[in-house]
Amino acid sequence: MALELGSRLFDSLPELRYFGTAKRVRAVVGGQTVVDSTRARLVWEPRRLVPSYAVPVGDVRAELVPATAAATTERPVHLGEGPPMLDPRTSFAVHTCDGYVVLDFHAFDEWLEEDDPIVGHPRDPFKRIDTRGSSRHVVLETAGVTIADSTRPTLLFETYLPTRYYLPRDDVRMDLLRPSETRTICAYKGHASYWSAIVDGTELADVAWTYREPQHDAVPVRDLVCFFDERST
Repeated sequence: MALELGSRLFDSLPELRYFGTAKRVRAVVGGQTVVDSTRARLVWEPRRLVPSYAVPVGDVRAELVPATAAATTERPVHLGEGPPMLDPRTSFAVHTCDGYVVLDFHAFDEWLEEDDPIVGHPRDPFKRIDTRGSSRHVVLETAGVTIADSTRPTLLFETYLPTRYYLPRDDVRMDLLRPSETRTICAYKGHASYWSAIVDGTELADVAWTYREPQHDAVPVRDLVCFFDERST
């Protein structure tokens, strides 16, 4: 019997999943540490692909009161042929876990694992990114205009997600790109800044991005340019 691990992941999505972590986990609000635990667990609630931290009640240095139910909108997405899951942007109000106190990552000012800051969301110990230098020929066009042409991309492989091609700026028509105000955070790669492309008077909003100060595993793509290639034609 053989088991395809990706399908096992998707099969477990409707279930509540958890995994213990040996790391000390702390959360800070207003300069005060309000969570400090060496007994934390990572919890994936039903249909969630991104974990949350959960800690025993005694490790929370604040009064816990019942939350008022808030109206929220679920954001279902698909990865490949898998079943629908909740996009990480879906509000924390959509949750089902009992037992440990499950914590809303974005309700706190800062998170630490041991003494290192964590951004975006808790990192999944079963997910990783790999970067590889490549000689693949990558060409991106839109409306018949070439906006990138490179034979020296750096490929970034991220568990569950499409392969991304990061290109040297010398191989990109930077004159066609305009800085965007959009910023995103990836727990594994860091803070991304975006560009929009202007081609023959038509704007492709937020079609490219870069990591100026990437996290450890993403250092090889520092300042390189990556495109949503699915938006090119």
